[in-house]
Amino acid sequence: MTERLFYSNPYLREIDATVESVEVEGSKIRLLLDRTLFYPEGGGQPSDRGMIEGDGFRIRVERVYGKDEIWHEGKKLEGRLPEPGESVRLLLNWEWRYENMKNHTGQHILSAVFKELYNAGTTGFQIFESYNKIEVDYPGELDWDTILEVERRANEVVWKGLPVRVNVYEELPADLRHKLRKELSDKVKPPIRVVSIPGVDITPCGGTHVGNTREIGIIKVLNFYRKSRKLWRIEFVCGNRALKRLNEILEDYWSALDGMPNKNPPLVERVRELRGEIEGLEGEIDHLRRELWHWKGCALIDKAEEMGDYNVVALVEKWDMKDAQAFAINFVKENPGAMLLLAGEGYVIFARNEEVDVSMRELLKEVIKELGGKGGGTDNLARGKVEAEPEDVIEVAKDALRRAMGI
Repeated sequence: MTERLFYSNPYLREIDATVESVEVEGSKIRLLLDRTLFYPEGGGQPSDRGMIEGDGFRIRVERVYGKDEIWHEGKKLEGRLPEPGESVRLLLNWEWRYENMKNHTGQHILSAVFKELYNAGTTGFQIFESYNKIEVDYPGELDWDTILEVERRANEVVWKGLPVRVNVYEELPADLRHKLRKELSDKVKPPIRVVSIPGVDITPCGGTHVGNTREIGIIKVLNFYRKSRKLWRIEFVCGNRALKRLNEILEDYWSALDGMPNKNPPLVERVRELRGEIEGLEGEIDHLRRELWHWKGCALIDKAEEMGDYNVVALVEKWDMKDAQAFAINFVKENPGAMLLLAGEGYVIFARNEEVDVSMRELLKEVIKELGGKGGGTDNLARGKVEAEPEDVIEVAKDALRRAMGI
C-alpha cells in the first residue's frame, strides 16, 4: 500500500520516495512508489501534477490514480527509464494543488450554505480547469437574488478566517454522525476522514483542503441552471482562478462592447439595439429574397417543359438545401399546375403544386431505385441525396415522371 503523505500534510511540496514498479505503454510511463505526496483523482477532485526526478531521468506527472496502490502516469522528458528500487524526488505542481485545495474547501462552504438556507443537499461535485460545479437537490426555483445571497453568506465564512480541521476515525461516533451535512455511505470504509469548519460544516471527505478559510480568497458563482425537476447545477470558482475567470469575463465584455456602434455600457442595451437593427435588416432581406424568387419563378415558368396538363421546371443550383427548399415551396405555391425538379451538390428536391396529381415521394423513390441514395418526404415535397451528378439526376427524374404520367 502506498503511503499517502498528502493526508498527513497537504502543504508538502517535495519528498523523496522509492520506485516499486515501472510500466511502459507507448509514450506513457507509470510508476508505483512506496509513498507519495501526489493526490490521486477521485471524489470530484482532479489528480495532482508535477515532476518525478531521478539519477538520469525526468518524468512529467500528468495523472495520478488508484486507492491502495497509487500510480503516477506521465511522459519521460529526458534520460532513461527508472528501475524498481531507485530513489526519486517528487516535485509537486504547487499552484495546481493549492488552487484545487481552495476550490474544494470553497465547495464545502457553498454546499453548507445551500443546506442551511434551503435544505438543499449537494448530490454531486467536480473541479475543472477553470471552474467547479455542484449539483443541489432543490425542487423550488432559484434566481440570481437567491444565488447571490448564498454567495454573500459563503464569502462571509471565507473572510472570518475559520480553521479547517480534519479528523480521522476508525468508527464514527453516533453523536458526530448526526451532525454530518451529508449522510455517510455504507461504502465508506475506515479510516473515515471528517472535514469540519466550526459552526459551518461537518462532512466526510477524502480530498485535500486549506487549513484556514481565509486562504480561499473569494467564492464566485458564475452560472446556474435547472438540470432536472429537482436538481440544479451551480457553476462557481474560488481563489486565483476566480480572479482569472472574472478577468476573462471582463475582457470579453469590454471587447464585445468595443465592437458595438454605440460603445457605452451597459452591454445588454447595446445588444438590444443591435438585435433590433438585425431584425429590421432580416425583414428587408426576406422581402428582397421573396421578390427575387418571384421574378426568378416567372422566368423559369416561361421556360417550363409541358408534360400532359402540367408545367415541369428542372433546375440545377448551388444553393444550400435550406434555401433551395424554401425557394421550391414558394415556387410551386405561386404557380398552379407546376412541378419543380431541383438538384444541387449532395441533394435533390422535388416539389409540386397542390393541383398536380403526381406524388413527389414516389417520384424520388423511382430515382433512388435507379441511381441509389436515400430520402423521403410527402406527396407535395420530397428531398434526399442521390448518388449521381445533378444533371443526371434531373434527366432520370424527368424520365420517371413521364412514365408515372403515362407519356
